[in-house]
Amino acid sequence: MARFMLISGAWHAAWCWEKLAPLLEARGHHVAAPDLTGMARGQPQFAERMTIAAWADQIAELLRDSPEQVMLVGHSRGGLVISEAAERVPEKIRQLVYLSAFLLPNGASIGRTAATIDRGVTPDKLEPGSAEGFLVVKRGLAVPTFYHRCDAQDAAASVDRLVPEPVTSFTTPARLTDANFGSRKRGYIECSDDHAVPLDLQRAMQQTLPCDPVVTLESDHSPFYSAPEALADALGTMAEA
Repeated sequence: MARFMLISGAWHAAWCWEKLAPLLEARGHHVAAPDLTGMARGQPQFAERMTIAAWADQIAELLRDSPEQVMLVGHSRGGLVISEAAERVPEKIRQLVYLSAFLLPNGASIGRTAATIDRGVTPDKLEPGSAEGFLVVKRGLAVPTFYHRCDAQDAAASVDRLVPEPVTSFTTPARLTDANFGSRKRGYIECSDDHAVPLDLQRAMQQTLPCDPVVTLESDHSPFYSAPEALADALGTMAEA
């Protein structure tokens, strides 16, 4: 059985894994789902502590404490966080798994990569948060962007738990090397009906950085709610590969 660490995406925190984690554990896996600093609702938010580098350092420290190698799973923006964590402690990672996530080469940023297509989380869907240096999804757009295949109750509860995201998440370039990040096995889980990171963008990123295995789920951007059983099966299969 495998040891998983689940890293949430922009505006989200560990709560988004609440259905998936028990399914993985029921299959015999060990699961950790840490909140990235400042991303849990009610936590104080300080932009200088909420950077890709700071989050990668946080996850790398947790990985150093792991008794065995980890299947490190990143959703959406969490893809860049897991890549940066792999750059820091490649020896602690069994496999990187990108869940409809940003899989970036060295020097690329989420914002510039997302701007290569005219769909997804485009700037017109965002607005400044109450604090300087943060962005939020415009009211009424979170459900069609993230949760359009989810149960209405799950979608509403999720929207209520979203928090502002630092602007730097989208502007920070990846700092990665072939020797560290590039040495780790990569898998990708595609979401076929994703309105946040559309499938053609997911596949364009994989053309630059190929992954094996690749699994396609019939889901929106949030398969941890809309297709949790299928997601658990996909992760379990990757752990056995």
